[in-house]
Amino acid sequence: MNPVLLWLSRRSLRFLHALGGALGWTAYLLSAGYRHRLRDNAALAGVSEADLRASVAEAGRLYMELPRLWLRPRSQPIADPVQWQGAELVEELLAQGRGLVLLTPHLGCFEVAGQGYAERFGAIKPMTVLYRPARQAWLRELEETARARDAMVPVPANLAGVRLMLRALKRGETVGLLPDQVPPHGMGVWAPFFGKPAYTMTLAARLVLQTGASVCLIWAVRLPRGAGYRIELAPLAQPLPAREGLDEDEWTRAAATAINRSMEAVIARSPTQYLWGYHRYKSPRQVDSA
Repeated sequence: MNPVLLWLSRRSLRFLHALGGALGWTAYLLSAGYRHRLRDNAALAGVSEADLRASVAEAGRLYMELPRLWLRPRSQPIADPVQWQGAELVEELLAQGRGLVLLTPHLGCFEVAGQGYAERFGAIKPMTVLYRPARQAWLRELEETARARDAMVPVPANLAGVRLMLRALKRGETVGLLPDQVPPHGMGVWAPFFGKPAYTMTLAARLVLQTGASVCLIWAVRLPRGAGYRIELAPLAQPLPAREGLDEDEWTRAAATAINRSMEAVIARSPTQYLWGYHRYKSPRQVDSA
């Protein structure tokens, strides 16, 4: 294991967030491409200058908190306090026994959202989480081992991973994914996101359609001065469309649009913690955005 990562994993969250804030500003100042993309994306959403500047530091905090979350022993709980807001929604949905799809945007600490669910509800219904493997072999191996937790199973974003998610839902279990992640070619449609077409995955809506699972939003915001996290939950801001009366293309675009609207609503609640520098509007391979 990299000794630097091990050293970082043993530092306090407050220290890591302070270091991460500096890292965020360093990346912003040194990379013109990242800086322009961050500002352009935030402008589409009407983010204020003050919130935009705050988001620069928050992006760095996301990366610096990962060693502390990833490198602790598998069965050890999250080291920092985790508050819950809306946990009763998960309790109600799990009680229905239909499976549960949890959706979270690239906001705050989405690693805590998954790990927090596993700690609180995993004994009732375990969770399968979708992730995109890193290109670097060492980082890919780290992700696979670090994200595997008691009651939480990571699966790669490929056909095999999708099959495992379907099986989990049919067993009445929970799955989690980031629906604002740009999917591979053929696994999404163009739908508006803050008023601009973005290639949007259809997987989340199809999982609900094929299994009859419940669905809700989950996200984890960082608390000030390294005080921990607050996990929040809410229903979709715009319900998924009914399948009846719509052809395949109409339904997939309507479903993707509904999910994007829900992502926008969550982001509007904590705009400083969204990854505005994420390349949300890129074209997947072999896809022409025109």
